[in-house]
Amino acid sequence: MRKLFGTDGIRGVANTYPMTIETAMQVGRAIAYIVKEKGKRHRIVIGKDTRVSGYMIENALAAGICSMGVDVLLVGPLPTPGIAFITTSMRADAGVVISASHNPFQDNGIKIFSSDGFKLPDQVEAHIEELMRSDRMAALRPVADEVGKATRIDDARGRYIVFLKNTFPKDYTLDGFHVVLDCANGATYGVAPWVFRELGAQVTPLAITPDGKNINHQCGALHPGLMAAKVREVGADIGLALDGDGDRLIVADEHGEIVDGDHIMAICAQDLLKRRKLKKKTLVATIMSNMGLEVAMERMGGRMVRTGVGDRYVVECMRRKGFSFGGEQSGHLVFLDHITTGDGILAALQLLAVMEKHHKPLSELSGIMENFPQILKNVRTAGKIRVDAIPGFQQRVGQLSEQLGVSGRILVRASGTEPVIRVMVEGQDEGVIGEMADELCDLVRRHDRRSDLAGPADAPGQI
Repeated sequence: MRKLFGTDGIRGVANTYPMTIETAMQVGRAIAYIVKEKGKRHRIVIGKDTRVSGYMIENALAAGICSMGVDVLLVGPLPTPGIAFITTSMRADAGVVISASHNPFQDNGIKIFSSDGFKLPDQVEAHIEELMRSDRMAALRPVADEVGKATRIDDARGRYIVFLKNTFPKDYTLDGFHVVLDCANGATYGVAPWVFRELGAQVTPLAITPDGKNINHQCGALHPGLMAAKVREVGADIGLALDGDGDRLIVADEHGEIVDGDHIMAICAQDLLKRRKLKKKTLVATIMSNMGLEVAMERMGGRMVRTGVGDRYVVECMRRKGFSFGGEQSGHLVFLDHITTGDGILAALQLLAVMEKHHKPLSELSGIMENFPQILKNVRTAGKIRVDAIPGFQQRVGQLSEQLGVSGRILVRASGTEPVIRVMVEGQDEGVIGEMADELCDLVRRHDRRSDLAGPADAPGQI
């Protein structure tokens, strides 16, 4: 059982358990211990986003790794997918990303890639936690020249930029494209503008002056309104909004209308199907994706399979079953023929390639699917609670689901990264599903108030 790791690594308020330097040092030691089980001298890549707490955690991780006789390669601020790329490119044994992704600046997190660039499976994360609780690592304390050393890699950004540009078709160009690019004051600020400019686009950049505290603040993929408004103001062809660590993408069409991950997946999946590049004619999405995407895939002659929430589970399904493309409505898009994890910049390049190929505006392309009405609400709770412990809750979900029938669905789950219960209701009548969502949110809030009076719940849950 994992207690520190959630759906996307360890995450919390920086300098508060579990995101303390003590935890970071122990995580570093445990990762180094695992890779040293293989024998030879090893190297681990560490990268981060632009949060002020990144310096503190970076040093603690590096100290823990070096204390176990493993070398560290420091690449500084770089998008999460860039760390995955550098890890494999430099033949490192693991890659560590210090980032809380789309969370506010006071949070931070640790997520880990294995030597093949894929996120660690649950069982390996559980092994890391077990090592941190045991005394097995204490017996291995190298001395003298066996202690690890840290080296800064100065050209990591350049390597990643070249890689990204090479994923764009060589006979296409972005000449004539006007792109509004919102980097969320995050890890993409030193990469994304160069990629699109060097491919020929006119770039109007937003949120590219990180100060350690403004990451994701009213900008980026979680707040795409800034980007959409700028598209309308300057008459751009497309708006691209990335999140703090650069693994997700939300776009706006030439009219400033938001286009989410589901529509991007539909556009790219159709292109891949026509080019016979969508393996097994299958798109992998999560339980959060709109039913309209499923209908669109069937109409194209493909199909869609669903996984649990989290791009890691999308990737695990793709690898296990031999699929090549998948993602999330939230904008994590995984092109497995190019990279091992969600990459917002790479996804934008694939979308722009489709636009260039067909010489069509995004507003026209995004009509490929029609959304079923969907209500998504978040209930922030005093602590992590188990929704299956709320009296009568599951029975009520069942009753409402019966009312919706085959043309709708209900999903209630606990966030894996923060004390939030997410309620999603989908169906044909927006008024009806809105009332259902409100009722379920009220049940959660009433239970949370009672739980808060009795003391915080001690375990997350989901249905």
